[in-house]
Amino acid sequence: MKYIDEFRDGDTARLLAGLIHKEVRPDRNYRLMEFCGGHTHAIFRFGIVDLMPENVRFVHGPGCPVCVLPAGRIEAAIRLAESSDIILCTYADLMRVPAGKKDSLHKARARGADIRMIYSATDALAIAQANPERQVVFFAIGFETTTPPTAAVIRIAAAMALTNFTVFCNHVLTPPAMAHILASGEASIDGILGPSHVSTIIGSQAYADCCAQYRMPLVIAGFEPVDVIQSTLLLIRQINEGIHRVENQYTRAVSASGNRKAKALMDEIFELRPRFEWRGLGELPDSALAIRHTYAAFDAEKRFHMAPVTTTDINGCICPAVLRGVSNPDECKLFGTVCTPEEPKGACMVSSEGACAAYYSYGRFRAEVTS
Repeated sequence: MKYIDEFRDGDTARLLAGLIHKEVRPDRNYRLMEFCGGHTHAIFRFGIVDLMPENVRFVHGPGCPVCVLPAGRIEAAIRLAESSDIILCTYADLMRVPAGKKDSLHKARARGADIRMIYSATDALAIAQANPERQVVFFAIGFETTTPPTAAVIRIAAAMALTNFTVFCNHVLTPPAMAHILASGEASIDGILGPSHVSTIIGSQAYADCCAQYRMPLVIAGFEPVDVIQSTLLLIRQINEGIHRVENQYTRAVSASGNRKAKALMDEIFELRPRFEWRGLGELPDSALAIRHTYAAFDAEKRFHMAPVTTTDINGCICPAVLRGVSNPDECKLFGTVCTPEEPKGACMVSSEGACAAYYSYGRFRAEVTS
């Protein structure tokens, strides 16, 4: 397949769905966790749920980088932006995520803080070059997919000897979160749809130890509907056969070893944090990255002596449970009533990769909630 239309072909999708109906065992249930917010949106956008047998259920995991960032890290950025004469740059999705006391970066900007939305890490670097008299902090977030661009701008800033550019690093790692979900057993998962873009960086073999330790089938899936349905079929076959291995459906983009140059760049700039807090998952060891001592001059936490901030989510929000795969968005009392994309109360409703946003945006559950 070379063109996107082939990955959205209705006949192919129905054919694969028919095979799933033939091969599922009626005496068992299949709980499959998609570990990527992009997959969650594809599942609902293209109606994949409607093509599945009743005993095949998709479980939503912690695959949204905006969603898994705890409120305390956002509150720390707000305090920095309001207490110092700096320009804080970050991605648009993060602007409206609730922090402590119903605050947000968007509200802090309305109060006068110089907080700017950017499209890429290089945008933050360009702002620093254009404003040499002011300190510019890039509020960096994301999984392994967005980590190499952050590493690249730090290396460039070092080569240029920029003294007014730093990074507030919040990059997290997928395999430790996956291991935590499986170790807890709380979500009761039978198989995993592995992330697409993350896997282009870290490679399919990055999941081998996790799958072997927890005897968990995993199929790395592309984002298009045919990708997701075919990957679901591959997972069901593994489950039926009682095997647990890493399969790569997304071979057109993912290799076994991943992007070696990107991984080398990440290793040059970053090191593991001993512990890092995730929304919903708590503090996980070796699950996030910090800037190495060699590049400490570009570490905002060190330059501005940023202290850890602890805060809580809004009462009634079940985003933490959604991210652990133990609740669905429509089980939340706030969903679709006081919590909407226009007035989000939880991170999962804000982000374009959030599970709540997927449920709401494609209209599959609003009628039940609002009727």
